[in-house]
Formats: sequence, structure tokens, C-alpha cells
Amino acid sequence: MMGPLQLEKIQKKLQHNVDIVYRTIQNKDTTLHIIFASNISDTHYISQSVIKPLIETEETQIDIFNLQTKILPVSNMGEFTTEEEAIAYILTGDAVIILPHESKGIFCEVKQYKKRTVETPPSEGVLKGPREGFTEHVGDNISMLTKRVKNPKLRIEDVDLKDTCHTKIFLVYLEDRVSKKALQYAYDQIEKAKSSYIITAREIENMLESKESTFDTIGHTEKPDIVAARLGEGRIAIFIDGTPVVITIPFFFFENFQAPDDYYLNKYTVSLLRILRWTAFFISIFVLPLYLALSTYHFSLVPTIFAFRLAVSRAGVPFPTVLEIILMMFFFQVLREAGVRLPQAIGQSISTVGALILGDTAVNSGLASNITVLVVALVTISSFLIPNLYGSIWIWSDILLIFAAFLGIPGLYVGIIIFWTHIASLESCGYPYLFPLGTRESYAYKDLILKKETREMYSPIFYRGGSDERD
Repeated sequence: MMGPLQLEKIQKKLQHNVDIVYRTIQNKDTTLHIIFASNISDTHYISQSVIKPLIETEETQIDIFNLQTKILPVSNMGEFTTEEEAIAYILTGDAVIILPHESKGIFCEVKQYKKRTVETPPSEGVLKGPREGFTEHVGDNISMLTKRVKNPKLRIEDVDLKDTCHTKIFLVYLEDRVSKKALQYAYDQIEKAKSSYIITAREIENMLESKESTFDTIGHTEKPDIVAARLGEGRIAIFIDGTPVVITIPFFFFENFQAPDDYYLNKYTVSLLRILRWTAFFISIFVLPLYLALSTYHFSLVPTIFAFRLAVSRAGVPFPTVLEIILMMFFFQVLREAGVRLPQAIGQSISTVGALILGDTAVNSGLASNITVLVVALVTISSFLIPNLYGSIWIWSDILLIFAAFLGIPGLYVGIIIFWTHIASLESCGYPYLFPLGTRESYAYKDLILKKETREMYSPIFYRGGSDERD
């Protein structure tokens, strides 16, 4: 049998927390101890709904049952049995009440966090469609989702990872549509998790990733409408307190080419834009190594006039082509990082003006040729059209550049085979990363590259008629 809760243990463990308040209430023959963190708890609410009722109550017997049913007008409360649980509730903004000689205590939800207002996510701007984005408060985020998904089958499960930060994590899905395979995968990975410090979405992503890769096999977004749409497709959303990023699983390669407002624009416009993104993807991955291979090993494949102009352009450049390309790529990467890290008001101007000055100066000083600057600039701009793949593009472009530098076009072929083999080997929560390729899910192909009307493709991607099997 458990012994009574000890106030001294709680005080000892929280002795260095200056915002912890201890209040002792004496009512008749009963002494109660109230503990809360003043910076994250609503002190006015505690005074009116916790302390005042305890002082003014006419109940002759004050115990756990009477506190919950007759005395305290608090909407959300519960019991705890250990000092560790009490500390966890205190540090998350709740008030705890301890009675002498009782093996249980009561926590009352009285949180009052300072919150950011709902704004448009800077990384997911739209031309048409909803502009509100998630904030760092998980309660507000879930309310924005439930405002859109008014479905009794919506399930919101509290996940306990037993981490030292006591970060609140919720698993959200539609019971009648969710992929049972993905749901079981999420349960298994979370069950095996050994992390003791969860503070960002990245820790959760690491738990769910089945293989290390430069490509994201776990989706993330800051927009409620995107999460609602993915739940309707049978996916799972993971909300984490303290971050505006919501994880969605499974996530597939082709989704990197879909923009947030694709489903609010005309299907012909969207199809054209997606073709443009795919073109930009191939340019940003393959053009630099192809240019290097042709200019270094395969002049016979280049038209004579262009080969002559290329030779004239490179006259006086002291570096081999591969070093010239790497140098210009480094300069453009530095400019991009400067534009991202500087305040937005001057970041764009610095990056634009810097790129113009850099290109002109590099050519005039003889460090690079006109054609190399043009090709590197084209590749850099093309990579901006697929922001989700930006890091992967540059890494794999460098890898293919190395293959082309040593073996020319045959080396580039080898690199391309390795590139697509790597992508094909990836999985997302038990599903192939290139889904729906290799399956017969005809309706899934209607949103692959060319967009169809929503009514033509609206169906859960994974779940149909109680079966989770793919044809």
C-alpha cells in the first residue's frame, strides 16, 4: 500500500525554481497545500476557482472525493499518486493540491501560456486558399484542425513518451480511413523509443524514419488545411507542443512537387506548374554534371559553334572546369545562406545584388567563364522551385558531379542509377517512398503529376472498404 504524499520531497526537488508558489489553506481541522508555477499558471483563476472555494466551503469533511465533486468549480481535474507526477503537473502549468495523510493528490488545469497569434506560415505561402498557420501552442493547433474536420471518427490520442521534458504529443487520425499498417508502425516505433528529451519535431521524425537519407520520408506542414486533407487520405498527424510543425505520415516522394495551393487553383494551371517543378528538378540535379562531362570529356557531342564559344569563354580561366563549378556553387550557397539568415527586409536585396555583382566580378577577374556562371545560376534558381528538396538536390548534385568529373557521361549514368536506386529503396512507415508507382491504385495516379478535379480523385489512398491491402 502506498504511503501519503510528502510535501518535503516536492519542495526539495523544486527548491531552485523561483517561480514555484506554495500556499497553505487551513479550513476547520484540515490543512491543504496548493503548489503551482506562477509564470505559466493563471494566478487569478487559481485565486477565484481554487483558493476561494477552499476557504469558503462549509463542508465538514474535506477529502479527495468532496474536492472533486462538491468544492472545486474547476472544469478539468484529476488525481495523481506520486511526487514525480505532482512535479510533472506543476511544471506544465497545473496547480496541485496535497492533503495530509492522503496517498493521492489532485491536479487542476490552470495553464496560462503566452501564445503567438495565428499567422501565415512564411515557408508555405499561398496565392489562393486559407492563410492561417499553426502556432507553438498544441491546444490552439488541434482546435484549428477540429474546426475543419467535424467528424465523429476523428481520434486524438495522447502519447506518453515518458521524456524528462513532459512534452505533450498527440496522435491524430480518422478511425474509418486511417491506414492500419501506418498506425501500427507508429505505435511500434513510439513504443521502442528510448529518447529522454523531446523538444522538437525532429526527435519524433528520427523515431519514425526507417532508413537514413537526404530525402524526407516523414512529412511536415504548418497549415491546418493540409493536415485535414491528409487525414482524409488515411494518413496520421502528430502534434507536438512547443512547435508549429505538424508531422504527417506516410509521406511520399511525389508530394515534394505539390504546393499548398494546388487544390485551390485551376487544374490546367496546376498541371503546368507541376511540369515546371519537375523540369526544374531535373535541371538542378543533372545539368551541372552533364555540363562538366561534356565540357571535359565529350566535346564531340557538343555542336561545333557552341564548342568554339565554350573554348573562347574558358580562355584565361586558370582552374579546371570541375573546380570552377565547385567555386561558383560555393559562392552562390554563401549568398543564399546570407539571404535566409539576414532580416527579411534586407536579405532578399543582399542576395539578389550580391549574385549580380559576384557573377560579373568572377567573369571579369578570370575566376569563372560566362557559361559556367550561367549554368550554376540556372541550377540554383531551379532548385528554389522545389524548396522541400533543396538540401537533397545540392548533395546529390555534388555526388553526380564527382562521378562525371572522373568518368564523364558513363560515370554520370552510374551516378543516376545509384540516385534512383536509393530513392526506390526508401520506405515511409512501411510503404514504398515512390508510392503509387508499382501499384495498381488508379485513383492515386490522378494526382501524381497532372492534376485531376478533386471529385475524380477523392478517396482514401490506403483504406477502402475495411481492407488495408494494396492491389
